[in-house]
Amino acid sequence: MILTVTPNPALDLTWHVDRLQPGETHRVDAGAARAGGKGLNVARVLHGEGHDVLALTTAGGAVGAEFAAELAASGIPHRLIPVTGTTRRSIALVDEASGDTSVLNERGASLAPDEIAALTASALELGRSADAVAICGSLPEGFGADELGALVGSLVDAGVPVIVDTSGPGMLAAARAGVSALKPNAEELRAETGLDDPAAGAQALLELGARMVVASLGSEGLMVQTADAAGIRARLPRVLHGNATGAGDAAVAAIAAALAETPDLHADTPAAADARARLTRRATAWSASAVLMPLAGDLSPEHAALELEVVVATTDTGSADADAQPSDPEASA
Repeated sequence: MILTVTPNPALDLTWHVDRLQPGETHRVDAGAARAGGKGLNVARVLHGEGHDVLALTTAGGAVGAEFAAELAASGIPHRLIPVTGTTRRSIALVDEASGDTSVLNERGASLAPDEIAALTASALELGRSADAVAICGSLPEGFGADELGALVGSLVDAGVPVIVDTSGPGMLAAARAGVSALKPNAEELRAETGLDDPAAGAQALLELGARMVVASLGSEGLMVQTADAAGIRARLPRVLHGNATGAGDAAVAAIAAALAETPDLHADTPAAADARARLTRRATAWSASAVLMPLAGDLSPEHAALELEVVVATTDTGSADADAQPSDPEASA
């Protein structure tokens, strides 16, 4: 079983407009509402691909009730921690003319100490028996970098592979706790390491203690780096247009599935190297196929065909030609 943990979930609201014109009134078709946040999107992808997954998150208030009802209807196995604060909303406006997506993410309510304790205890209880744990998204007030680092450290000490996809100090705390994999994008890497070169930024996270870094680099594709082995770059040799808000989450789903199958994915062995190459190809294809879908958390039926198109290169420096991976505008949602 793969456990996903979403400390700051959201009710995702998505509208598609023919052409988004700031300051103007737009008439649109009915929007879609879906239980979301990065970890929920990861769980949707894994569930859709037939993996045994359990989604752990919180829900509160009237929005939380709608969130819980949609999640129940989705059929995704889950456990909800009730909280006092209202579940936040995330609004995506997809401009069909340009292919760009504008996202408004509410920050989310603070978690009380007893709510933090309940979330952490459930994550440890469920995570210790999981094949892999994915902790994803922004962190609500009250559950910060220290709490995330402690949770990651406890799971790692229990021998559970853990992937973290978050930004800010939480990323650094997860690295120091020995996280199995981090999944930043280029902007997050630059912000937290102060380094413009993604390979150098990834190396800095590895030196802090992360075992593997999988970075989505927008138009330059995807990069996988470990401390002891050559880096890998991958790209799709054509541009895809659509809703890219779930692209990074699809990549995390691929990483979680790979870690569940090969816990020592970071190792400097031929078997681990082969597994990393397969992961890089699949994560790139899943990320690209997510762009083709109207809602985050879904993969296009074309993802298997896209996987055959992915160009993969091994490099010691992390510098390989890449020019056509869809953009990854994922601010930790």
